[in-house]
Amino acid sequence: MGTENRSRHGVAPHHGALYQGIRSRLCSKGGMLSDARLSIFVPAYNAAATLYGVIKRVPETVWPRLVSCWIINDGSTDLTGSVVYSLTQSNRKIRAVHYEQNRGYGAVAQKALSLCRNDGCDMAACLHADGQYPPEVIPQFMDTMRDRGYDILQGSRIASGAALSGGMPRYKYVAGKFLTFFENRVFGLSMSDYHSGFMFYSRRALDTIRFETLSRSFDFDLEMIASARALGLAIGELPIPTHYGAERSYLNPVTYGLRVLRSMGRYVLGRYGRPR
Repeated sequence: MGTENRSRHGVAPHHGALYQGIRSRLCSKGGMLSDARLSIFVPAYNAAATLYGVIKRVPETVWPRLVSCWIINDGSTDLTGSVVYSLTQSNRKIRAVHYEQNRGYGAVAQKALSLCRNDGCDMAACLHADGQYPPEVIPQFMDTMRDRGYDILQGSRIASGAALSGGMPRYKYVAGKFLTFFENRVFGLSMSDYHSGFMFYSRRALDTIRFETLSRSFDFDLEMIASARALGLAIGELPIPTHYGAERSYLNPVTYGLRVLRSMGRYVLGRYGRPR
């Protein structure tokens, strides 16, 4: 069951006629998601060894619901570009953007969310190219977005209780617990893993949050949560398996921790409450 976090006043935010229409389409007869329109985006940097396998793990039941799968090649210096080309040739729903120079995770996410928003999708999902997050749970997340009316749904490695056994480095586990303690108090939520990159966004979130003004670095996801909270959007989480393989991390933990503290400070100062 997902962890539910509503607006500051403890009630679900009013979605308006447009979003009620989208919700009606999602909740089609028999509880099916056959009419839901999903866009996936995949930030990819030097992911030639893992990207193909990640895309092929997307369940077959998801593809008919998919508007597009955007792969953003962020200035890779390995053979990621070749893998992306092969994937785009194999499936017309897979589309690509190639950057000559690395722009950073947040900048890639901003571009990708803009593309997803222009697709006309009902929800968008971020799937990482390194295989750390499980494509197999996409249908479950789509169902939960529909059933619970979430605007942001985050995959939690901590909620599963298997983060360490799944290979999460102990220092990341301890640091994450420390930061989460303060984040929950600042944001008034009860999340367990603010630092997971497995993110689902509703159409309402895409149309409301000014994501193009947020961080261009790894703290982008946290700023999306902070913005959603400030705007009274519904936020939740679901447990996901933890997988840490041989992939290389490009995140500097000290710099990231400082950026997290900065995001909390900005939230307290009311910097995230301006809608689109």
